[in-house]
Amino acid sequence: MSHTPETASPATSSTDRARPRRRSPRLGLAAGVILAAVLLAGCTSSGSDSLSAQSAESMDAGTAPGQLVAPGEAAAGDAASADRSVITTGSVSVTVEDPIGSAEAAVTIVEEAGGRVDSRTENPKTENQAASANLSLRIPAGDLDRTLDELRALGTVNYVSLNASDVTQQSQDLDARITALSTSVDRLLALMTQATSTTDLVAIEGELSTRQAELESMRSQRDYLSDQVEYSTVSLELYSTGTVAPGAPDNFWTGIVAGWDTLVVALGGLLVGIGFALPWLAILAVFGGIVFLIVRLFTRKGKAT
Repeated sequence: MSHTPETASPATSSTDRARPRRRSPRLGLAAGVILAAVLLAGCTSSGSDSLSAQSAESMDAGTAPGQLVAPGEAAAGDAASADRSVITTGSVSVTVEDPIGSAEAAVTIVEEAGGRVDSRTENPKTENQAASANLSLRIPAGDLDRTLDELRALGTVNYVSLNASDVTQQSQDLDARITALSTSVDRLLALMTQATSTTDLVAIEGELSTRQAELESMRSQRDYLSDQVEYSTVSLELYSTGTVAPGAPDNFWTGIVAGWDTLVVALGGLLVGIGFALPWLAILAVFGGIVFLIVRLFTRKGKAT
């Protein structure tokens, strides 16, 4: 009886060891479910991050999240900026050694750029004035910067002033009115061919003349506006050296030089003033001497009597 438990124990232990092997399919299924859940969570997280990144990019681009941007929308915006009509005007002042010769060089620079000279005034050097020149230049808008750089190189730049005026709305309004008037003129021409009475024909001709005159006026305005946009207007002033006052001194030594130059100019002006007044002073001295002698002569006669 004492040996029965000992012989049964090996069978029992082998049975217990075999039971965990029967549960292994359930554990594998659970592990698969957990792994699938982890993968699903990872995909969801990456999708959320991707959506957040796309939303941030769309916000940076100026569009609302989820709003699609057409492929040609950016190009359309650039084209709209390029279609703007801008009139540029300005003035440039340059000090040169020979204003007349520099004016010829400026004309050559502008003509080589495809521009033209609308007006030109030259003042040669005389005893009372220094030489100078003034030109009204029409420069193609696309070559304005390059041409201005070449004009600056003629001498010492005194100042450069540019002004841009956007006339896009005015240009679009003119185009729309021209289109409308052209359509109206075409309709009146069609009605003229269909007129059955002299009265209708005269009325149509009168209205047609008015519309055609307005159309020609609009076209002239558009042509003038287009010319102003295509060619920038720049006034170039050329002065001789020493005509235009230099800029303010920026340090001690230039201050001394500027002060000395001012003193020399002041003394020169004083000498000129004295020279101008000297003849008058001489005449006044002569008349004063004569008056003094007459007064003294009458005084002596009075004392003698």
